[in-house]
Amino acid sequence: MTKPAHDTSGTVTPLRIADAARLTRHVFVRDLRLDAHIGVHRHEEGRAQPIIVNVDLTVTEGDVRLNDSLANVVCYERVVNNIKDLVAEGHVRLVETLAEQIAEDCFTDERVLAARVRIEKLDAIEEARSVGIEIERLRTLPQN
Repeated sequence: MTKPAHDTSGTVTPLRIADAARLTRHVFVRDLRLDAHIGVHRHEEGRAQPIIVNVDLTVTEGDVRLNDSLANVVCYERVVNNIKDLVAEGHVRLVETLAEQIAEDCFTDERVLAARVRIEKLDAIEEARSVGIEIERLRTLPQN
């Protein structure tokens, strides 16, 4: 995955996650809104607050024919359900922790080469629409 590059106009060059030359496709989840028990402050304990989760995955296409079979692709519904399960496990203090857990879970599918996870807390700072973090993780290949 290429890193975003800034041009002189101040705009960000979009990521090229799907790439025919590299035989990769882009699987994504946009604006998944969930209520999560998350936060380090006392007033955040014991109550859920809204978060938005975005996930971008670089997935190898390999040489497997699709054959219109769900088994031959990384299923975004599975990704969403796993995120819901992680959030339902209980209170997490840091959004960074939850993001790492989501990325790690995505790598349980061997076809996922890279994962970018963005989590936004919507009610954390009154004056801001949202605050949060974004991480990018790459599959670690075994060393020979």
